Amino acid sequence: MSMDTEYDLIVVGSGAAGLTCAITAKSRGLNVVVLEKEPVFGGTTALSGGVLWIPLNHHGRRQNAADSVEAVRTYLMHETGRFYDEESASAFIEYGPQMVDFMERTTQMKFVPTLYPDYHPDAPGGVDVGRSILAAAYDIRGLGKDMKRLKPPLKSITFMGMMFNSSNADLKHFFQATKSLTSFLYVAKRLASHLRELALYGRAINVTSGNALAARLAQSALDMGIPILTSTAASRVVMQGDRAVGVAVQGGQGGAERTLHARRGVVLACGGFPHDLQRIAQAYPHVRRGHGHLSPTPESNTGDGIRMAEAAGARMEIRFQEPSAWMPVTRVDFGNGEVGVFPHLLDRYKPGVIGVLSNGRRFTNESNSYHDVGAAMVQACKDLPETAMWLICDKATLGKYGLGYVKPAPMPIGRFLRNGYLLQGRTVAELAAHAGIDAAGLEQTVREYNTGAVRGEDPAFARGSTSFNRYLADPAQRPNPCVAPVQEGPFYAIKLVMGDLGTFDGLRTSVAGEVLRPDGSAIPGLYAVGNDRASMMGGNYPGAGITHGPNMAFGYLTGLHIAGQTGGGAAAAAPATANEAVPA
Repeated sequence: MSMDTEYDLIVVGSGAAGLTCAITAKSRGLNVVVLEKEPVFGGTTALSGGVLWIPLNHHGRRQNAADSVEAVRTYLMHETGRFYDEESASAFIEYGPQMVDFMERTTQMKFVPTLYPDYHPDAPGGVDVGRSILAAAYDIRGLGKDMKRLKPPLKSITFMGMMFNSSNADLKHFFQATKSLTSFLYVAKRLASHLRELALYGRAINVTSGNALAARLAQSALDMGIPILTSTAASRVVMQGDRAVGVAVQGGQGGAERTLHARRGVVLACGGFPHDLQRIAQAYPHVRRGHGHLSPTPESNTGDGIRMAEAAGARMEIRFQEPSAWMPVTRVDFGNGEVGVFPHLLDRYKPGVIGVLSNGRRFTNESNSYHDVGAAMVQACKDLPETAMWLICDKATLGKYGLGYVKPAPMPIGRFLRNGYLLQGRTVAELAAHAGIDAAGLEQTVREYNTGAVRGEDPAFARGSTSFNRYLADPAQRPNPCVAPVQEGPFYAIKLVMGDLGTFDGLRTSVAGEVLRPDGSAIPGLYAVGNDRASMMGGNYPGAGITHGPNMAFGYLTGLHIAGQTGGGAAAAAPATANEAVPA
């Protein structure tokens, strides 16, 4: 099918930010197209947890009526430090809830509240609930023929392809399946439904988390008549004088380069640079010192948008101390030469699991957020041969919760012992020898930890001291849901290395998303959203969903801004519908 080569707006990238921008602009009457270099759409969003941090959204207000603009601003000031920007914060506070209302009212997008606390709930302005929302589960048969173009979730965080939300009842029932008849029946029903889906469709149909977010956004765009052109890679921004007027693309019929023209603008939404090896070697401190890195983000996120913007006159700077959203990960061997990456989202919170360095010593509160644990790991390993940590537990803990990709009992562990993913020792010293950890250091650490752990205490790092620590732990473990001793062999370990969930550093933009030159002037017609744009959080991670939340809020604002432009100047946007406002 031949397509027009002239549009009002071209969005390069099919993740949450790009699709939000496209949907917003289309709702204001613009002719929009979305380009995606991969054969599937969804980008990093489809692999993610699907959570958005949107303070003062209407779901959260019902959970926490006492939350306020002042509290959110205070928390943002505390969390972002010297990178706090009043204009960006004010825009986010205003347009985030508007985006949620707009999406739920006019598209297939539906959100549900979560019980996630802020990641630092005891900090000034932090709260225990009400700021993080989640994409509602979705039946992807709604995508029709485009169902096969939805990027599948990470294989490593599914069970036989079945997906879970970290904040819902599924995981609790699976952990209790051998101990509770209610949980056993729940799990049996879920498995039967999933096996039926596999037989009929070859994949999970009822998707959750980021897969649900990506599917709902894509369905919304397609319903509105926005083409999502997959296997269509943008190679450069086409400039006319100093203005962006289109993109050159490769792909489609014949694979030859062609030009798509844009009357209003080009939006770069290419997912940042987590697989741009040259740039992460400059940006990531552990990579600079020669240590490894393993990202579960799409391998196609190679910094295309940033390079195209630089060629058009922008300049990318590495400014943040933490240039990426850190995530400790393990490499998983699926067999037959297939490998994957497992992000450690849940196991670190469980009682009876501790994390140590090669010297056998603990170095942080294991129940802090993945980003905080990752930042501590990068710092603690700066003088060590590699940036790595080992999670340690005993037999009872492994059977109860699993460890990494190893599932809880009664699932077998033999293949993980054989392929080296899981290490075992009859004693702590034997485990240390198998793992390459200092045995004396590990034995001393376990002794010291157990002294307090038998009473539910962690005097060294205060595990369980915040509502966030406790949220993903085990409420049945008393008195501290995060703390239990490591005491009955055999003992087990897995080795974690540093990974990421996406980059924080990015292109400098105006609040509306206009890409800026080094002198601070905007490049007319060129915009960046999502991880191509520098995060307003300044390299910090205040709560669950601080990537998707701001990315979609500012994607919405950028779409409104573009829809309100005539020629090269900003004009009033089209009249807003109920509960919406437009930028001045």
